[in-house]
Amino acid sequence: MDKKWTLVIQPHKKLWSVDFKEIWRYRDLITLFIKRNIIVQYKQTILGPLWFLIQPVLTVIMNMVVFGGIAKMSTDGIPQPLFYLAGNVCWFYFSDCLNQTSSTFTANQGMFGKVYFPRLVVPISTVLSNLLRFGIQLLLFIAMYVYFFGIGVPMHPNVTILLMPILVLMMAGLGLGFGILISSMTTKYRDLSVLFAFIVSLWMYATPIVYPMSMVPNGKLKTIILLNPMTSIIEAFKYSFFGEGYFSWGALGYSFVFMCVLLTLGIVIFNRVQRSFMDTV
Repeated sequence: MDKKWTLVIQPHKKLWSVDFKEIWRYRDLITLFIKRNIIVQYKQTILGPLWFLIQPVLTVIMNMVVFGGIAKMSTDGIPQPLFYLAGNVCWFYFSDCLNQTSSTFTANQGMFGKVYFPRLVVPISTVLSNLLRFGIQLLLFIAMYVYFFGIGVPMHPNVTILLMPILVLMMAGLGLGFGILISSMTTKYRDLSVLFAFIVSLWMYATPIVYPMSMVPNGKLKTIILLNPMTSIIEAFKYSFFGEGYFSWGALGYSFVFMCVLLTLGIVIFNRVQRSFMDTV
């Protein structure tokens, strides 16, 4: 008697391929992971989800004291709270996606060793769950923006604000790409996780979050900062709301292509590592 299987699991022959149909079949699992990520993040805390708002507010206050008050850095005429919040909201989303997906293998090795499901489900759910936090912090930014706009602070929102979904997609893609790449590399050499955490903390200062691009002199330093794929995204975000900042279609195109190449490279290495990571972790 022939047996009829409802599900046949086969190894992926091509390292760069992603079975989106299979990932879609596990959408219920993605939903469960998203709920788990949100609940676990602030479980047993007194203030709970209020930390979504407290963290950027405290960070902005610190930026205003250190960079605006002591260092006297320019904000191109934009009110300091808005300027710092705009950069931090974007950076928080990107860095959260990167940091949380970079421990995919080591944090889930127990579950990965017991049951099969597409491993990419875990980092994808992490990126999606962080959208909630980003959305709440974006609402905080918009509320503050409306307040300053209402009291007559000159700001010039423009049509590039329609690029917002693409900017979010690019931040998610870069965070996911770097995250799965680092996760794959740290399964064997744990020292790299410490090194990458240090690099990410320094990376923030190579991105125009607490300073405008107008402060950066032309030369090698400006070229290096523009090579940072997050630079054009954050500058485009500021330009769309304030009408101030560095906006370039070419720079955005570079960041988009960088994201596509990074995701492809990350998926190749991720697919290769997932075949044998249980022997090394």
